[in-house]
Amino acid sequence: MTIFRIAGDKIVPMKTTTFGQEGLKERQDLQRMLKDNISVLSPDAKILVVAEEYSNWEDSNRRIDLLGIDKKGNLVVIELKRTKDGGHMDLQAIRYAAMISTLTFDDLVSAYSEYLVKSESEKDAKSELLAFLGWDEPDEERFGQEVKIILASADFSTEITTSVLWLNDSGLDIRCVRLQPYDNNVEILLDVQTIIPIPEAAKYQTQKKEKEQKERESRKERIRYNVRVGDEQLREGQNYRWAMFHLVSGVLNNGGTPERIEEITRKRLFETFDGELDTRQILERNFPHKLYFMKEGEIFYSNGKTYVLTNNWGRNTTEDAARDIKKAFPALSIEFDPVD
Repeated sequence: MTIFRIAGDKIVPMKTTTFGQEGLKERQDLQRMLKDNISVLSPDAKILVVAEEYSNWEDSNRRIDLLGIDKKGNLVVIELKRTKDGGHMDLQAIRYAAMISTLTFDDLVSAYSEYLVKSESEKDAKSELLAFLGWDEPDEERFGQEVKIILASADFSTEITTSVLWLNDSGLDIRCVRLQPYDNNVEILLDVQTIIPIPEAAKYQTQKKEKEQKERESRKERIRYNVRVGDEQLREGQNYRWAMFHLVSGVLNNGGTPERIEEITRKRLFETFDGELDTRQILERNFPHKLYFMKEGEIFYSNGKTYVLTNNWGRNTTEDAARDIKKAFPALSIEFDPVD
């Protein structure tokens, strides 16, 4: 696409330039400017940037340029290139999306907290995230259900655009934004164009994906689990939250410990209190009780401490945790079977 200027009775094409010719670098310039003006890349969906050069994994040489979250609680990987073909940014971004797909809300709070500190901001990361999302408290069921990708480059090769179109048809959400600089001999202008999805089709594609998401959620809610641990009674037709409660309860009743279960699942599942407290005593501490199993008979005690189990479970996290727990306690002959 060419931008023209009107000069008297003439229409004159403006002179294109490149980021390299103008001495603009990816990290020091483009990334720095866009992180504070992210709406340039996503004018139709508000995004909060929560991390820059994110690399909270073993291979720290691989870093996400910008990590964001949208209003629906979806994570957003933003990759930038100043080149005219985009390099291999599509493959890179997909790899990053897979790496962060298991992030929890607490993980994001930690990343955002580091980002705010580096930005010399005194804002509280958790409060800011909850306010942005419009939530009163963390909701793992709605958090991070999708990982979206934004690719921003001076241009894109046919290989990238073809791959992105195919991946979007397969259920991913990838946006390609072309950033074309122009030089008018006075200042550098920037033409920003979303080339995938094309604006005319974006609304239809969004509605289609939302419909498919609702259908998936409806199917998910119908799934129940049969649970048995050792010689305990078989619990039939449990939804995933109660299935996990009965699984964890059974393991604890058969010699397991809360610390061991958290070690196995690599998640913080329990809130711990010194002493043996009942529901009323815990509630007196202004504890966010809606996020935990808190009724009498649902609280666990061990070694002079009180443990309450989170109820923030989704189908994927439920089945992953159950698989790991079952593998770690083979002697308990754990049954954890989904049934329609």
